[in-house]
Amino acid sequence: MNEFMNFFVIQIILIAVVLSVHTYLGLHIIRRGIIFSDLSLDQLAAFGVIAGVAAGVEGGTTPSYFLSLVAVIIGSILLTYVKPANDRVPREAVIGIIYCLALVASLLVADKISGGASYVTQTMSGCMLWVTWPLVWTTVIVYILLSILHYVFREKIIAITEGNGTNKNEHVWDLMFFTTQGIITVLIVPIAGILLAYAFLMIPAAIALLFTRDWGRSICIGWGIGFVACIIGLMMSYFLRLPYGPSLVMSLGAFFVAALVIRMFLPENRMF
Repeated sequence: MNEFMNFFVIQIILIAVVLSVHTYLGLHIIRRGIIFSDLSLDQLAAFGVIAGVAAGVEGGTTPSYFLSLVAVIIGSILLTYVKPANDRVPREAVIGIIYCLALVASLLVADKISGGASYVTQTMSGCMLWVTWPLVWTTVIVYILLSILHYVFREKIIAITEGNGTNKNEHVWDLMFFTTQGIITVLIVPIAGILLAYAFLMIPAAIALLFTRDWGRSICIGWGIGFVACIIGLMMSYFLRLPYGPSLVMSLGAFFVAALVIRMFLPENRMF
């Protein structure tokens, strides 16, 4: 297989698998109104990579992924248990503060590294050099296992999202939700970068929710549109020699704007 075909086959498999889980989790995040929870975990994963580099750990290696995992698990615990005791401070404010602290910590550590600014840029845009077949198959296996886990316990997680009050031990299921979200963040941020990882989670789900509230249809619509948008962005990146992450984000964003325009011309009650 030549270099061109190898590049696209790796990307197509990775994008197809990643979008399936990200779309599902994104539906939960948007419907729960915790929009920046993933961004916080993305930044914590990036902090793990940068902290590892500062300690002499090469990015894209197993120790680097382990440090990112530790950071996002800590973040998952904070997202689960740190909640304001009253309504004057919304939960989203706490999530935003966690993101801000993770970003500042990353900048402070990067400032002490030779060429630290490049590492910050790399965590924002990703690094395609780290995409290998072993990493792709590891990602596929982990995402399949997480998909099975979420399918088995879907009623528990959906009950929290829909707020029907039927879920006992809500903290336990909330922690599982954020931890699984953190695990996929650890895998995708070094490759795609923070911005694209966030776009994977938010944009396909947001497009789907413009047209339907049904969980199954939302996943299918979000995944299908997201996949087409990402392939177009991938072509732009390769043939126009544009940065990988920003190219896919712009393509996804263009599809989101198009969906908003289409929604404007449909009757208010027209949902699928």
